[in-house]
Amino acid sequence: MVGESRQTAPDSRARKAPSRQSRSCKVCRARKVKCDRVKPCHACCAHGYPSKCVYENVPDEEARPISQAEEIRNLRSEIRELRARIDERNDGSRAQDLERLDQLESLFESIRSAPLSVVDSLVRDIRTEQSGLKKDLVKVGPWEGYEAYERYASPVSVIAIRKRSRNGSPESNFNDPIFGDDEDGDFGDIISIGEGSDSSSSSGTISIMNMQRPAVDVFVERFVDAFAPEVDSRHGRAGALRAAAGIRMFSPLISDAFEAVSVAFFGRSIQNKQIEASGFRLYPRVLRSLQDALIDPERSKAESTLVTVILLLAFEQSVERTTQTGVPAHVRGAVRLIEHRGPENHMYGVEHLLFTELRPYWIGGALAARQPSFLAREEWKTVPWAAGTTKKDILHHLVDIATEIPGLLAQSDAFKEAQATQRMGVQEMAVKQAALWNGITECTAQFQQWYIDWVECYPEGPIQELEQTGDQDFPIFKRRNLRTGEIYAPTRFSYPNLLLAQTMCVYYAVRLILSSIDTRPEDRVTPMEQYEFGCGICRTMEYYILTAPGNMINRLAFPTRVAWEAFPDGGPEQAFMVEVLQLVERRHALGLWGSAMPELSVRENSPLNNAEL
Repeated sequence: MVGESRQTAPDSRARKAPSRQSRSCKVCRARKVKCDRVKPCHACCAHGYPSKCVYENVPDEEARPISQAEEIRNLRSEIRELRARIDERNDGSRAQDLERLDQLESLFESIRSAPLSVVDSLVRDIRTEQSGLKKDLVKVGPWEGYEAYERYASPVSVIAIRKRSRNGSPESNFNDPIFGDDEDGDFGDIISIGEGSDSSSSSGTISIMNMQRPAVDVFVERFVDAFAPEVDSRHGRAGALRAAAGIRMFSPLISDAFEAVSVAFFGRSIQNKQIEASGFRLYPRVLRSLQDALIDPERSKAESTLVTVILLLAFEQSVERTTQTGVPAHVRGAVRLIEHRGPENHMYGVEHLLFTELRPYWIGGALAARQPSFLAREEWKTVPWAAGTTKKDILHHLVDIATEIPGLLAQSDAFKEAQATQRMGVQEMAVKQAALWNGITECTAQFQQWYIDWVECYPEGPIQELEQTGDQDFPIFKRRNLRTGEIYAPTRFSYPNLLLAQTMCVYYAVRLILSSIDTRPEDRVTPMEQYEFGCGICRTMEYYILTAPGNMINRLAFPTRVAWEAFPDGGPEQAFMVEVLQLVERRHALGLWGSAMPELSVRENSPLNNAEL
C-alpha cells in the first residue's frame, strides 16, 4: 500500500500542475514575477511586450485570463443595443436606460483611455461583479488633457472621463461616431480654428487640438485599413500594423504614434490642412519619446519601440517622404533595431508579424546598400519561426536565398575596386574571383531549384497569360522583340493570388540584381534573360496594382525600381513605367511612386550604398 501510494502521488501532482500554472502568463512565470491575470497583464505591458502575454492550460472559467479587448467588444455591443432601445422607448424606463448608457460609455472610455493600473483593476472587477454605480464623482485626474473622475461602487470602481468645457466644468464627451448611424461621423468640431481664420484656408491659426477619443479611433481605423488591409491569407499577410493598433491602449508611445500618423494621414487624404497640421503637431512628442526609448537598454528592445519605428517608416515612405534620404534613414534605423533585439524577440505576437511581413523590405534595403546582412545568418532564417506562430510560405523560402546576394554584391564591389587600384597580386585576384563566381553559381542553382519546388507545383494553380485590355485606364505595356527590333504589346500575367504575384516580382528582381555581377565565362545570365526578368515585373503590374487593397501596392515598389534600371533610357518600357508610377501617385497619393523611387536604387551610387545594414 505504501509503495502504491508513492507511485500514485506524482500522478496526482502532475494532474493539478496545469491549473496552478494557468494563474500566471508564460512571461511572468519565466521572469518569476507576480502576474495579475489580466490579458495582457500589467507586467507584460510595463515591459513593452503586451502581445507576448500568453496563458496556457486554462481549465475553467474562474482561471481564464481577463481580456481588455474582449471587454471593449462586449461594451460596444451593449451600448449599441441600449441606444437602439432608447430610441424606441418613450416610457419611464427610458431614464433608466439613459443612466445605464452613461455608465457603459464611462466604462468604455475608461478601458481605452485610463492608466493601465486603473484598467487592470477595472476589467478584473467587471469580470467578478455586475453591481451598479451609485456614489458621486471624486476627482482623481487629470491626464493627457482630460480630468478623471472615479465612481465608487462596491466592489466595482469606474473611471469616467470628461473633457473640460470652456468654463472649467466637466462636460460629456461621448459623441462617438463609431456608434452613430453615420459611419463617417461628424469631424467638424475636431479642430479649434483660431479667431479670424478661414476653415477652408491652410493658413489659419490652429489651437491645441482637442481631439475626441472616438474620432481618433476612426482616424486610426482608416489608417490601418490603408496600411494593413484585411486580405485572404492566400494573398499573403498584411495585418501587422492592424495587430499593433490593437495593443496601442497598453502603450502611451504606440498610442501617441498612431494618433500622430493617422490624423496627419486622414487630413492629407481629404486635403484638409488643419487636420493634417494637427497630426504633425503631435510628431515632436512621439520622436522625443522614441529617442528616449532607443537609448534605454531595456526599452530599446520593447515591442512598443519596434512598433513605433515601423509605423513612422510606413508613414514616411508612403505619405510624408520629406526628403530622398528619409526612407533610407528609417530603413537603416529599423534594421539596426531588429538586429539589436535579436531573432528570439521576433517569435511571437506583433513583433513576429512585423518582422515576417516586412522581411522583404529589410532584404531590399540590404540589396540597395550592397552590404552583407545579418539576415543571412542561419539563426535569423530559423529562430523567428521556431515557435510556430506562422509558417514560411513561398515568398520567405525565396527570401532565404536572396539574403546571400548583398554579401555577393559587396564581394563584387571590393573585387572591382582592387582591380582598379591594382592593390592585389595576380594570384590573390584569381582566388577572389573564383570565390565570387562560386557564390554566384551556388545562389543561381538555389533559385532554379526553388522555382521547381515552389512555382511549378504551386497548389493554387499556374500563372496565366491574358491579353492586355487597358481596364480601368491602366497603361498598355509594350516591349521589344530583341531579334527583330519590333515593338509590340505582349500578354499580361494573371495570378491565382497576390502572394504569388509579389513573390514572382521579387524573384525577377533578385535574379536581375545577381545577374548584374555575373561575369562567369559559362552559364551566366544573358542580356536577353535579363530583359525577360524586367518584362516579367512589368507584365505583373496590372494584376497586382488593380487587385491589391490599400497600400499593399508598396510591396511592389522595390521590384519596380529594379525593373526600371534594367531597361534602356527613352524606350517604351520606361515610358510604360512612368505612366504606371503617375497612376499610382494619383490614385493612392503615394509620393514615393511619383518620384520614381531613386532611394530604392540598387546601383553602386544608390542612397543606401554606404550604409551598414
